[in-house]
This record gives sequence, C-alpha cells and structure tokens, in this order.
Amino acid sequence: MKPARIPVNFISPHHWGELPWGEYYREALESQLQPWFAKMFGFHLLKIGNLSTEINTEACAISHQVNVALQGERLQVNADPLYLPFAGKSVDACMLAHTLPWCQDPHGLLREADRVLIDDGWLIISSFNPVSLLGLGKVVPFIRKRAPYHCRMFTPMRMFDWLALLNFEVMHQRSFQVLPWSKQGGKMLSTHLPALGCMHVIVARKRTLPLTLNPMKSRKAKTQIRSAVGATRQFREATKASPSLADNPRPRELD
Repeated sequence: MKPARIPVNFISPHHWGELPWGEYYREALESQLQPWFAKMFGFHLLKIGNLSTEINTEACAISHQVNVALQGERLQVNADPLYLPFAGKSVDACMLAHTLPWCQDPHGLLREADRVLIDDGWLIISSFNPVSLLGLGKVVPFIRKRAPYHCRMFTPMRMFDWLALLNFEVMHQRSFQVLPWSKQGGKMLSTHLPALGCMHVIVARKRTLPLTLNPMKSRKAKTQIRSAVGATRQFREATKASPSLADNPRPRELD
C-alpha cells in the first residue's frame, strides 16, 4: 500500500467540466447528498476545494456557506486547505467534494477538518473508487496520466480507517455511477452492483466521546461521603474511648 502522504503537488481542477464526464459526476453526487442536506443544521458550512464550491447546497439549512481554496473562482477565502484560517470548533459542517484525490497529505486535510468542526459536526467526503471501471484506467499506460486517472484514488475501507482514528461515526456511505460515461450512471448496474461505482460518498459526524469506552476511566475511586458528622461523630469517638458508655449510652438519672 502506498503511503497517504507524498511529496508530489497535484493541480486540482477548478471546474467539474474540466474532467471527462465531470458534469455527470457532479449531478450524481448532488443527488446522493440531497436527503442529507435537510438533516444538517447550524451556522457555518465550509466548502473546501474548487469542486466543492460547485456543489448545489441550497437545500442545506446552514445559510452561511464559505468557499475555501488555494486559488480559483467563487471563493470567499483564499487559503491552503491544510492550514485553514479558522478557529477550532467553529464550523458546523465541512464538505470535501473530491478534494482528497488532489491532496498530497490527506491525513493532514482530515485532521484540519476535524480541528475546525464543532462536536457532532458533519463531514462530507466524496472521491473516486479505485475498484471500478474508472479505476482500471490507472493501469493503462497511455491514459493513466490524463484527468481524472492521474489523481489519487483511495478505497472506502481505507477512508473508514482514517475516520475511525479521528473518532468520526460514519452515518452514510455509498458507491454509485458504475458507468462513468453515462448520465444515469448505469441505473440497473448501480442498483445491483453498487460496490463497482466509480464514485464514493461518505457522510460522517464528529463524536467527542470515544466510540469504544475506556474501562479504566470507570474504575476511578469515587469520593465517599462520611456517614458520621458533627455530634454523631463525636459520640462514636467517645464510645471507642469508653466501652462502658457504648453499653449504656444514656446517663442514669440521679435518685
């Protein structure tokens, strides 16, 4: 397995239209995300990368949406996605629509998204699936240097491991668009063989507490409340010093 972090600088496309069948990919991704946009609430949505900025998010209840990329159009903030100029735990949702395939350090990008997300914040990731017809193009010598075959493709299981290390809970994941050159993506094949889809989407949420409870934390000794306080405690100390008083705690009345 090749390391996730590599020294190569990738040039990300500024538009979906720069990719072969790119508009088909964008429409298919928007169709997959529409049901989840209605479930996201908050104040700030961060769309990281040029391809993320073109995703239609009007159905999302988060009204303040900020487009961030190193360079390109339709941007509100020009910044390196690996060094986001936002405070920690200040964003309600982050979208990485095909940002990982052109990132030299996907681990660092996910850690940066985790840093700016609030507790229970939403993370949307989409990428190309190497186990697909599109992924076969990476082994063909005369086309593997063309877009989109020259980008990086990560298996869904590998991305699940990265999210688990950052304590994200995967709410939804699906592969789709089995036939990359078809507008419908091969509807019949996508229904029966979704694992072979050339695109993959993951919707996850940031969890603060570990998903696996640490048994050592539950064994901490709790502070015990003293059962005898005040006069009662003084009486017990007196009975220990004088056993006869314990046998007859009440003093005799004088005749």
